[in-house]
Amino acid sequence: MNPAQAAPRLSMSQVLLCGAAIVTLSMGIRHGFGLWLQPITLERGWTRETFAFALAVQNLAWGLAGPVAGGLADRFGAFRVLLVGSVLYAAGLVLMALSTSGLAFTGSAGLLLGMAQSGTTYAVIYGVIARQVAPEKRSWAMGVAAAAGSFGQFLMVPVESWLISAWGWQSALIILGCVALAIMPLAFGLKEPAVPATAAQHRQSVGSALREAFGYRSFQLLMAGYFVCGFQVVFIGVHLPSYLKDEGMNPGVATTALALIGLFNVFGTYGAGVLGQRFAKRHLLSTIYALRSVAIVVFLSVPHSPMAVYVFAATMGVLWLSTVPPTNAVIAQIFGVQYMSMLGGFVFLSHQVGSFLGVWAGGLLYDATGSYDIVWWIAVALGVFAALVNLPVRETPIARPALQPA
Repeated sequence: MNPAQAAPRLSMSQVLLCGAAIVTLSMGIRHGFGLWLQPITLERGWTRETFAFALAVQNLAWGLAGPVAGGLADRFGAFRVLLVGSVLYAAGLVLMALSTSGLAFTGSAGLLLGMAQSGTTYAVIYGVIARQVAPEKRSWAMGVAAAAGSFGQFLMVPVESWLISAWGWQSALIILGCVALAIMPLAFGLKEPAVPATAAQHRQSVGSALREAFGYRSFQLLMAGYFVCGFQVVFIGVHLPSYLKDEGMNPGVATTALALIGLFNVFGTYGAGVLGQRFAKRHLLSTIYALRSVAIVVFLSVPHSPMAVYVFAATMGVLWLSTVPPTNAVIAQIFGVQYMSMLGGFVFLSHQVGSFLGVWAGGLLYDATGSYDIVWWIAVALGVFAALVNLPVRETPIARPALQPA
């Protein structure tokens, strides 16, 4: 028997319940940040670029801290990383409410929240799922966790919009800071059993794992595709409310659109997890990216109305985070689960570099041209690129010499 298989496991239902609840909170809170763009910039007298830059830093910090958080979770357990991430999340939201300068806002909404998200979202949770769920159910389980994050987006956007209306944008952020602390008790459900000594003897070193992954062509292609994913979804998530207001639409349309993205993302991510068990994941990823570009082109080509926005939001929702389960499942399939969180964190770093450019370019080019048109078409071109680069990905386990006992 493989020693790694002899390690005790948490029950799959416990892992999915606690992991899904954590992702629901962490992803749900951040999905509504676009609702704060106009109230904060108007009250503080900032440009949209100031707000956009802070969220761009948030996404970049999330990406840069992701491999570190993932490596710590692989080495010391996700439980400890989640506890720290929860505290950082709460602190970042409170300080975001209290920031009175662009620099302070970038430090709180950007740096601190980005670090918090690295320790409370997919890379850490998927590492636990990969280690605790049997391989034949892994893609499905990742789809369930991603669907939970999508439900969080659907659930939290109207809640956040109501909090802003009822309590003001500052109090709303402080309330959400208290909500983020709920991640701490949920983390106890993901406290993994200790690895038996016999299993610990047969471990690949961190350096060897990194050299192997970054020298492997398919890993590089997955990173390139995830860069595009980040650019598209964060640009749309942050700037869509302001884009629709510029088009003369009621703010309620934007709130409904973001909620629809979250709702339909539940079906998209779960469906991607199921389909990833049956079909080649590279083909699934290529199709998702291609359909995103088609959806954006159609949206830009038709007359804008609330119904057109809702159809676009529902379509993008199906495709929103549906890249997450197959991408992470491929990583586990190729490299195994020992460093799943760390390698997933590096792929996600590429996603967040794309997020940084997407959200910042949206604000920068809007201030320069008075329009989001250029960024929309960049997103279309990148979608075509991602559809092509995912096709050559090899999903078979990497061939490596037998590991010697430490």
